Amino acid sequence: MVPDGGSGTGDPAHASDETADEGAALLDDLRAAIGRYVVLPSDEALTAVTLWVAASHIQPALQHAPRLAVVGPTKGCGKSRILDVLHETVSRPMMTVNTSPAVVFRIIGEDPPTLLVDEADTIFGPKAGDKEDLRGLLNAGHQRNCPAWRISGPEHKPTAFPTFAMAALAGIGDLPDTIMDRAVVLRMQKRKPGEKVAPFRSRHSVPELNALRDRLAAWLTPLRGAAHRLVPPMPVEDRAADTWEPLVIVADLAGGHWPSRARAACLAMTRTELVQDEQTTLKTRLLRDIRRVFEQQGDTEALRSHDLLAALVQDAEAPWAEYGTKGLNAYHLANLLRDFGISPANHRFENGRQAKAYARNQFLDAWARYCPDPAQPVLAADEAALASRAQGKPPTSPSGTLPIGPPGGPASPRPTR
Repeated sequence: MVPDGGSGTGDPAHASDETADEGAALLDDLRAAIGRYVVLPSDEALTAVTLWVAASHIQPALQHAPRLAVVGPTKGCGKSRILDVLHETVSRPMMTVNTSPAVVFRIIGEDPPTLLVDEADTIFGPKAGDKEDLRGLLNAGHQRNCPAWRISGPEHKPTAFPTFAMAALAGIGDLPDTIMDRAVVLRMQKRKPGEKVAPFRSRHSVPELNALRDRLAAWLTPLRGAAHRLVPPMPVEDRAADTWEPLVIVADLAGGHWPSRARAACLAMTRTELVQDEQTTLKTRLLRDIRRVFEQQGDTEALRSHDLLAALVQDAEAPWAEYGTKGLNAYHLANLLRDFGISPANHRFENGRQAKAYARNQFLDAWARYCPDPAQPVLAADEAALASRAQGKPPTSPSGTLPIGPPGGPASPRPTR
């Protein structure tokens, strides 16, 4: 059902040439405005952001709410500036930097806001703390009809809160896979010396962008019915198709060069993420293999770069002997580890000689985050308890805090979000 807010009777198949030209020209103007204020990684990324903004104005007609993941390796890559531009152009923007999850749950309805989340790494990283509810909402809200159930009101009744809403999330480093798989991903970089952008000044920039927002609403609101019925041919499949379909719908409504431009951007950006996933998997494999080499060397304080490379390349089951053209070398190794903040340094060994080496303590944080040790099996605790009973001793309590379950039964495991 398409909510009120327009006739919902627009049909691109019967739209006049004038209407189609209006949509294509409007998207051209929006694309140019966004490109004035921020340098995006590619032309395809600029096209994607333009269509994502426009899609926010037909959210009630959509089945999926694509995320926009704005990620970069450091500060100063333009992530917050993109959110500034989005705030003035999307439908019903809602910034969620310090917003209570309870507020977000209650504000999402049939015509949802567009969530803009800065510093998203504080939600998904080790600093998440009490923001688990917001994290769960962002995970669930990609697809319509996936409500979050909460106990609410003085009578403590189970209540279903809608979660469906488009969201743009900006942060340093990749977001969790559950978000990245449902997102159009912008991998931001710092501007080169020759790359210039217009200064973003509220006095002049906001009215210009708000005028574009109002034009988008006037064009797309009457077309929500058409957008709801439209099933566009997609160049990708599965979840990527779900994520990109709203953007392609907008492009098909606009006509002109936008349908082909949208599909070209979809193909290029999804292929980029496939390559990125392969690289991420390879880097995680490298961390695990390096940990194994350190363990084989008795968890020594440091390993010479030469010795570490030799151990990696000699592993017949690993890909390192065939990496690149002549196998993994010192440059490759340093480049693969750079994103984890790991680099070689001069180290003095017991024989008094200095050499380039990797210190074990540099890897501890990356090992804990990307390839943690598998948890000890529960069977070990059960066997310890049985052994204690056999000796006539009461079983010792396991360390940590046990979940408190309902009376008369064990606690259910906490659902993963």
